[in-house]
Amino acid sequence: MNPSAYTIRNADPSEFNKIGELLILVYSQLEGFPKENEQPNYYKMLANIGDFTNHPGTELLVVADDQDTILGAVVYFNDMKYYGSGGIATQEQNTAGFRLLAVDPATRGKGIGKLLTEECIGKAKANQLDQLIIHSTLSMKTAWKMYENLGFKRSEDLDFMQGELAVFGFRYPLK
Repeated sequence: MNPSAYTIRNADPSEFNKIGELLILVYSQLEGFPKENEQPNYYKMLANIGDFTNHPGTELLVVADDQDTILGAVVYFNDMKYYGSGGIATQEQNTAGFRLLAVDPATRGKGIGKLLTEECIGKAKANQLDQLIIHSTLSMKTAWKMYENLGFKRSEDLDFMQGELAVFGFRYPLK
């Protein structure tokens, strides 16, 4: 991977639909992850991913190549009250989070997910927050391993059920 070949930036509103399509593609292909007919509201949220940017301190970040093709995306929350998950995560103070990280299947294994994760860590540090919170599922074991390798620690108090899907919480201490 050559990180200098990629740009990390905020998504332009004209790209929101395309990013929503990428998220739907990625999440619908995860083995063991609920399909659209099982959790239609979740997939509606993915399709309308740009809506998150209506909240203060919430950014839709993308990694693009030198031809400005979007290779991956994630939603960064500088305030957990907008995070929108189950469990207690939205009550955490002085905490950032990110959700809905997705990498184009054609570019997996090139460090795109790691770049997006490190960007979120950097943003939370720059804002002098105490920690970063994320969630993952058993269907996302590749991402799960990456998060742990970067220093995220399982935090069972953040776990919750999304319908019949177990969702697991992680914390990354910043101080």
